[in-house]
Amino acid sequence: MPKIVDREKYRKELLWKSFDLFAQKGYASVTMREIAKELGVSTGTLYHYFPNKEAIFLQLVEEQFQQDIINFLAEAGDIKTVPERIRALVNFTQKNEEYFISQFLLWSDFYQHQGKSEILNNEILKRVAQKSRQELLKYLEIEDKAIADFVINFLNGLICVRMFEGEMISYEEQGELLVQMVSGYLANW
Repeated sequence: MPKIVDREKYRKELLWKSFDLFAQKGYASVTMREIAKELGVSTGTLYHYFPNKEAIFLQLVEEQFQQDIINFLAEAGDIKTVPERIRALVNFTQKNEEYFISQFLLWSDFYQHQGKSEILNNEILKRVAQKSRQELLKYLEIEDKAIADFVINFLNGLICVRMFEGEMISYEEQGELLVQMVSGYLANW
């Protein structure tokens, strides 16, 4: 009797395993052959699921985004106010800092390898960016896209600064400033 394989589940497993390799060695330096070897599959199997390394990366970005949303919402629970929701975002970022740093470094390597125009014109990356803002607006229960942009930029900036300054920058202190800024902004509208 032939083995029954859930192809979608297997594809996702390959994606998540490839993240570790990309994060460790960088996007540019990893080949499809090396990915297949590290994942313990043949190159033919890898090509069956993904036409090239870029496709692996882009599908990984989509998969990580979806899983990050699921993980965050499960952890955050039912929080009622915008300040509490922002604190939950900051806490989630802090708890998963190493993962987000690895993600940031991988994205930076991809950016350097692909180039600015390729990145800015990539439909998958545009879709993920737009969806992340929509999910944040829905979570915060607000309609002002500028706030979603601000919160995302703030958290990304906080991750970047902590890569170089570590504990000198406090999530708690910066998170409270973010709460005050957003709350003050909303109070004036």
